Amino acid sequence: MSQSATPSSAAPARFAGIWIPLVTPFNAGAVDHAALDALVRHYVKADVAGFVALGTTGEPATLDDREQDAVLATVLAAAGDLPVVVGVSGNHTASVCERVAALNAQPVAGVLAAAPYYIRPSQAGVIGHFAAIADASRQPVIVYDIPARTGVSIALPSLLELAAHERIVAVKDCGGSLDKTLGLIADGRMDVLCGEDLEMFGALCAGASGAIAATAHLRPERFVAMAQALREGRLGDARAIWFTLVPLVRAAFAEPNPGPVKAALASIGLMRNELRAPMTCVSGELEETLARLLA
Repeated sequence: MSQSATPSSAAPARFAGIWIPLVTPFNAGAVDHAALDALVRHYVKADVAGFVALGTTGEPATLDDREQDAVLATVLAAAGDLPVVVGVSGNHTASVCERVAALNAQPVAGVLAAAPYYIRPSQAGVIGHFAAIADASRQPVIVYDIPARTGVSIALPSLLELAAHERIVAVKDCGGSLDKTLGLIADGRMDVLCGEDLEMFGALCAGASGAIAATAHLRPERFVAMAQALREGRLGDARAIWFTLVPLVRAAFAEPNPGPVKAALASIGLMRNELRAPMTCVSGELEETLARLLA
């Protein structure tokens, strides 16, 4: 890395703490808005930092535009004073920018935008895509680096170039590169939100501002307590909490997300265990494991 190993001084994080990337409950094939409303209100009481609507965990690829708008409306109504970030994705820059511009009318705290999927553009194309999104948005933009799903990794120099845009303020880091993570933290211009749940503790210890964690659906109060302990310098307490969560995190990603999270939430009566094809419910064995871990 060309960056100093010591994080630079930066403004207080805009996006920090534990954020929940909400699942989208279904009932007989339709979005279950009553269950979604109840879920959001349940997590408000757990003192999470905020919510992501229509992120990967919310199965947005299976929702049409009208359903996506309705999901966002339900989340915004239930979240109260807590901030809501909305996910957007696509591989046609102009179409994504149209969606982002339409979201300017919504009271969202930011836009979480993934790199173009499937087509694997150059780094110049990736930079242009995110710059266009940021130009179209009136809200802060969080760059979502998740090459395992999109097929393109956003290189550290590209991310640092994007940091110069006034509205690109954070990264959801699922890039799979510790070197990149440390480079972003050391640069200090963007908030770094860990998006790989099992890497969360190490990222927070290294200076990440927070995490967007699907597993936080299941033990939100423990994730919040762990992050709080780290902020207060109580490393031993944070480590002890974290190791109670590790088995749950591993189980939550033993099969494709969000299947395990939905099965776990169904086991404690918070929603139905239902996904939209081609996503499937988890195996009976994993369902039993999750229920046992939450008992």
